[in-house]
Formats: sequence, structure tokens, C-alpha cells
Amino acid sequence: MLARAHTFTVDGLDTRHVTVEVDVRPGLPAFAVVGLADTAVREARDRVRAAILNSGFQFPACRITANLAPADVPKAGPGLDLALACAVLAASGQLPPERLDSHALLGELALDGSVRASGSTLAVARATRQAGLSTLALAGTRAHEAALVEGLQIAVVERLQSAARVLRGGAPDPAPERPARRAETDSSSRPPDLDEVRGQHLAIRALVIAAAGGHNLLLSGAPGTGKTMLARRLPSLLPALDTEEALEVTQLRGLAGSRADGLAEQRPFRAPHHSITAAGLVGGSQRGAVGEAVLAHRGVLFLDEISEFARSTLEALRQPLEEGRVVIARARGCDVYPARFMLIAATNPCACGYAGEAERCACSEAELTRHRRRLSGPLLDRMDLFASLGRAGAAGIDAAPLTSSSAARARVAEARERQRARQRGDHTASNAQLDARTLLLHAAPDERAQQLLRRAGESGLLSARAQQRVLRVARTIADLDSSSHVRARDVGAALALRPGATAAGIHAR
Repeated sequence: MLARAHTFTVDGLDTRHVTVEVDVRPGLPAFAVVGLADTAVREARDRVRAAILNSGFQFPACRITANLAPADVPKAGPGLDLALACAVLAASGQLPPERLDSHALLGELALDGSVRASGSTLAVARATRQAGLSTLALAGTRAHEAALVEGLQIAVVERLQSAARVLRGGAPDPAPERPARRAETDSSSRPPDLDEVRGQHLAIRALVIAAAGGHNLLLSGAPGTGKTMLARRLPSLLPALDTEEALEVTQLRGLAGSRADGLAEQRPFRAPHHSITAAGLVGGSQRGAVGEAVLAHRGVLFLDEISEFARSTLEALRQPLEEGRVVIARARGCDVYPARFMLIAATNPCACGYAGEAERCACSEAELTRHRRRLSGPLLDRMDLFASLGRAGAAGIDAAPLTSSSAARARVAEARERQRARQRGDHTASNAQLDARTLLLHAAPDERAQQLLRRAGESGLLSARAQQRVLRVARTIADLDSSSHVRARDVGAALALRPGATAAGIHAR
């Protein structure tokens, strides 16, 4: 007799629909699993046999062949155990096979028949809905995560006997209570706010522009000028995640082993230490391992003291900064992960940190040159904004703040809404994502603005890529000013946030 059950296997962000086909027929007792199964799946034969017997069912003393279709897709992990066991029971006549066509089964079986949760539950739940299956049966510890997907019924099965009851038309096990979230009532839980920053008006303006357009920003200044303080206040300016973005962020967190009790509410803010390796930053240390750049997707990647990072580590960021994704080539194909993040970096102007302060800086010309070479030209070319921070002086602590996070966030939200409305048909959510074609369509500069860009290019200060980035920043500045056109003043303001442009006399007149 033949029976089929549905389950899924996960390889990074790829979730594959797997049909478990089980054939039971007379012959010498044997249990074969075919279909590019890895070691964990092949070992399921012993787990399934013990779980079936310890759950009060009969394990057929026949020849059993289990095919995991499609046969050319690798299958990994123990999450296929439950589907394999239910298909064996249906093929041996101990379960009705009809409801197997509408249910997806996910879970690892213990030898006593209990069901253990499997990872990447949210990804499997989304794939179950996309496959047209009505119900996902899984262990209760991950039921709340699967329930985040709308339009999908979740059946909690704590044991193989529970799964059999559900497939016979019975009720699932009760779902566990959702864990209560810790209340945040004390003042120490107040998120960082821009009203705590004194002085640094140019840097705050650059931060608001970066948040409004999703641009990369490099902050440079002596120790204690507030680079890290500013960077950690960027998340307070960014708009909330929409539903699709929240699902993406929650799913990526699941790849890193985090359990989701609800959809992600805040944009990621990742701040790795400068000792991180290239594999730690972009992933690739092992199959399915993701790096900090991927975990920062839809959020912020903050590299404090960027000049202290290894050169090879920073160069690994070139592709995600340009394409918004990480591609890791392997012998049997490529792993592709989304990595659309804002890069915020902070650095000292020299090794001691006090370049420009003659009485404090003791660096030689050779040391200054060596420090500048720590960041490659191609990497700097991918930065949209540059802001230098100076010392606030004795009156800085008592100075009035330039703005607050709530006021800046309102301006950012209005600018983002203009971008979303203007670029709805281009599938780009922010100005930083505009490609060459859409950039000329939505950010076509007027004649004076074109002259400024042309002079910047002729001066040799800006590459073609940098000119496009200047135009994207100018489009964001115009959005913050509620302007439908990119004016010369917008391009001039964008050029003022590029090192060397103003020194060469390139500014709006």
C-alpha cells in the first residue's frame, strides 16, 4: 500500500516542499529511505521505528521504501521524522490517508513518541501557506511562531499519538500559553534620544538624511566627540517595520537560533566587535550560518572604530553594500541571503585620534598615511555621507539640543512616505535603493544641479558611482524639504557631505 505525507526541508532561506512517499509491501523486513537524505534523515529509520512501537502502534514487518520527493533536492535535519512516521502508519493501514493531503507535518520524534520542535518554524509556516496546505502540525513549543503566518491553521501535536488523532479528524493538543513580555516601566528602559545630544549639528543633519533615505554614513572625529552616541540613536529615527519586513527579520533571526514569540517590532541594530572575521560578518563559516550583515537586514549595521577591522573583513562588505545581498559560493551551488542594511561607521582621524590638534596629536606623516589606507577607496566610494565631529567646547553640555528623536522621526516618516508613493512601481522602498535607471527617472537634476555634478566629476573627486550616490542623497534632501524636484541647492548640500568637494570649490552658488 502507498501513502503520501507533506513536510518541508530548510536550506538557509530556501524552504523546499518535500513529499514523503511510503510503500509497504510483503517481503523481507527492511526500511530504506531514498531521495538525497543526509545522515540525520537516514537515521530517522531507527527513531521512527521506536516511536511507532512505543506509541502503541504496530511497525509493519514488511519491506518499506520511503522516497523523499523531489529526489534531486538534498534533504537535511530531523524535522521530517513526523511526516515519515505518519506516512508509514497510513501505508500500513493504521491511519486514514485522506487528511494527509491537506496537512503538513513537522517535527523530530523522540524514541518514546514525543514530538520535538524543529528550527526555522516561521519559514516552514510561510511555505506551508504558499503550498496551499490548510494545516501545519508541529510541537507546541514553536506553535506561537508558526501562528504569526495569517491564513494557516496550526495543530499542536506533542506526541505521535496526537498527530494520529488529528489525522483521524480529532482535536489537537492545547497550545501552550504565550510567554508574557517583560514590562518596561523604569526610566532606564527609555531608548536613546537625540535630545540628549549637544552640539554636532552637522552630524545630526547627516544622521537625519541617512535615516530618511536609507543611506550609508561615516562619522569621523576625535575620541569623546559623540560618534557612538549618535550612531546608537539612529534606530529611534527609523520608521517601523511593515508586515513583510517584520516577517523577513523574524525569519532571519530564526536562522541564528532565536525563538520568535511574536513578529519583530524594531529594526535590527547590529554592532559587531572589530575582531570579527569575514565569515562572522557576512556568513559562510558553515552551511546555513549567517553573518552580522544578514542579521542587520532591514536595519542598521554599526561598525565602531571601523579602521580597526581587518582589511579582508571590510572588503567582504562590498557586494552587500552594492547589491543588498550576500552570495556564498559552494561546491554544490550558492547560498543567497538578503542584506539590505544601512552601514553606519565611526572612525578616529588618526591612530591616536587627535589629528588636527597639534598639541595633542603625535602621529607622524607615515602613521597618518598608514591609518588612512586602512579603509580602501572602493569601500569609501560606497559610503553616501561623511560627517566630521568636532569638540563641543566648554558650553557644549549646557547647549540646547538641536532636535529630538520624535521630531526627527516625523520628518523621516514624511520623507519615506514620499519615496514610497513616488517609487511604488519600482519596488524600491528608499532612495538608497534607486538604480541607474530609476535614479534618472525620480531624481533628474535641473540644469544648475547637473553643472555641479559635472564639475565634481571633472575634478576627479567623484567616481561615476559616487556621483550617483550624491544624486540619491540630493533626492533625499529634497524629500525632507518637501520638494518634488532635485535643485542645485540639494546637490550642493549633498556634495558638502562628501570629503574634498567643498575644498575644490564645488558648491551651489
